[in-house]
Amino acid sequence: MRVPTLSDSAVRDLDLLARGPEPDLDAMVELTAVICGTPIAVVSVLDGDEHSAKAGVGVDLGAPVRGQPLCAYTIDGHGLLVVPDALADPRFADHPDVRREPGIRFYAGAPLLTAEGIALGTLCVADAVPRRLGLGQLRALRALARQVTTLLELRHGAARMARESVRRHETERLHDDLVPLLAGELRQPLTELRRNVEVLRDLDFCPAEVAARLGAAAHAYAPELLRLLDILLRMAEPTATADVSPGEATGGERRTVDLNTLVEWAVREVRPIAEARDIHLRLDAGPPAPVPADPRRLAQALAHLMFSAARFTPPTGRIRVRVAGGPATPTLEVRALGLADDPATLFPHLVNGALRAAPPTGEDAGLAALKVVLDAHHATVAVCDTPDEGTALRVVFPPA
Repeated sequence: MRVPTLSDSAVRDLDLLARGPEPDLDAMVELTAVICGTPIAVVSVLDGDEHSAKAGVGVDLGAPVRGQPLCAYTIDGHGLLVVPDALADPRFADHPDVRREPGIRFYAGAPLLTAEGIALGTLCVADAVPRRLGLGQLRALRALARQVTTLLELRHGAARMARESVRRHETERLHDDLVPLLAGELRQPLTELRRNVEVLRDLDFCPAEVAARLGAAAHAYAPELLRLLDILLRMAEPTATADVSPGEATGGERRTVDLNTLVEWAVREVRPIAEARDIHLRLDAGPPAPVPADPRRLAQALAHLMFSAARFTPPTGRIRVRVAGGPATPTLEVRALGLADDPATLFPHLVNGALRAAPPTGEDAGLAALKVVLDAHHATVAVCDTPDEGTALRVVFPPA
């Protein structure tokens, strides 16, 4: 059996195999192992016959893979794969990882599926003894796999946005050089040309027929050239370029969307993870709050924000997510009671830091990507602390 090639181009597009291990995924696999109660948890990606472990606990990520990786079977089915006892399953009984001592007896894997249904790899858990997972654990495993995919796509999108930002800054610099050229060095010669032709037409030694032709040409073309020049100048203005390509700031299609819709999706994605940790996650939807956004990228960013809040909130804690402000000031508030640390410390890229030239490593990479997306949507972030009500991270978006 060969792994389906459907994921090949997507894995290459996201540059997953070239990057090696991914430290910022460590927190996700650690949380997965805790929720599922297994000593092993791994994020793997597949590109054709090539396999790469991106993060893991309880395994040597540098160890060579013997035979067909177990995660290939998960990708084959595009669904959750649970093997309570691999020795009792004819598909895996002779697999090298099962036959060795100590071998894998229990395996459960969820595919990393993009929004288009393309499988990038798997998030899996394993144990050396047979076992089963509860329904809540299986739901959390699926949700965590979606969060891994969201993070991988979010970072890729953020890198694209950063490149677009550099390109826009370069365009603005060229604009600063171009406008004086257009306004001065081109407009003045055109004006002089028109004036000189009019003078030439009035000279006595200029044949009447030639003067008439010159005058007609000048009056016909010079105003049109000046009109085109005015249009070009207006197009060179920064506000005009923003209108020409509204989705360019985020690298995707930008349109008006209700913030409630994106937040509801993000909460739904993270809820199984919160429930597996006995965290009460409450959503208070507000009145319609339209925002100009790249819906897919912003939804991914909000899901990662919710995941980070759930990750840093201790078990039995409470998280309240609220959309407020309506059309005038669309606002998202994530308030946590019992947060494990100060949000300004946990989310420095959101609260304090500007974007850095070099991409950060480790767990900061996901939060830095989140910051890129919020910046591209011109959102402002603030922290507010209310006695007995917990600490809130507040994100305010410009109105549509």
